[in-house]
Amino acid sequence: MAKRSWLGGFLDRNGQALGLYILLAVSFWLLFLIILPQLAMIDFSLRHDLPAAQQGGPQDVWTFENYRHFIFGLPGNPDGWNRLDVGVFGRTIVAAAFVTILNLVICYPVAYYLAQVARGRQARVMAVALVVPYWVNEILRAFAFRIIFGATGVINSTLLTLGIIDLPIDFIRADIALYAGLGYAYVLLMVFPLYNAIESLDRNQIEAARDLGAPWWRIHTRIVLPFAKPGITSGCTMVFMLAAGALAAPQILGGPSNLWFTQLIYGQFFESVNWPRGAAYAIILLVACTLLVLLVMRLFKVRLGEIGK
Repeated sequence: MAKRSWLGGFLDRNGQALGLYILLAVSFWLLFLIILPQLAMIDFSLRHDLPAAQQGGPQDVWTFENYRHFIFGLPGNPDGWNRLDVGVFGRTIVAAAFVTILNLVICYPVAYYLAQVARGRQARVMAVALVVPYWVNEILRAFAFRIIFGATGVINSTLLTLGIIDLPIDFIRADIALYAGLGYAYVLLMVFPLYNAIESLDRNQIEAARDLGAPWWRIHTRIVLPFAKPGITSGCTMVFMLAAGALAAPQILGGPSNLWFTQLIYGQFFESVNWPRGAAYAIILLVACTLLVLLVMRLFKVRLGEIGK
């Protein structure tokens, strides 16, 4: 009889205690680090911006003024709606969706090769090559992208030296550096859900399709992509949510005329010191992103339980 490992014996002796500990730890995480802070944020968003002396007084009541300000701006606005904040919000959602699609297009071939083609040492080297750059802090990576895409950066210097361009390209103002930085920041969050889904696909299905003469594009559209749909949904959800809520990369890589909605939220909290309005804007971003993700899941007929598989 094979000797049992120490881990198996430990689980046999402490299985119920370990399960109870995990249950309590997850409950603590959800309650005190997610649910209660969000409820406090909602409460903040429904309050007036009052001095500390008036808080808790008769004027400290719930109001939708902060949400109204997001849509209509200050009273007497001749435009009838808040062009700045609504415009920044719309651009942020569209840009986050673009970054998500860009990541999917780039990461899908990588995940497929890693899951279905690479073997042994090659697969391990690829996995390490994907992970090691993320040992560097996100802010340092953003500054590195600013150096690469700057007017005197690596790309412009190379193009000028080769005579391809006469003047440096302003990648910062065109937001190319921002999209590249955001896309790179969340590569792993797209690659590994795709890898987990594609790796479980039976290779015999792909071989059978090839034997029947199916072209490569039909193999992917009819076999691989439908099978990997939960992984695609999981990766796209994480990338979209994090891209829409990013702050460091837009602050460092964004052009002077392009605001990210999280920058408006940061400004309300720490520059205007208007916590109720900042909380309202944060709740608007959270709800809008969640509803958009649920809508896309419904359109592509993906259930929430499939993502967690």
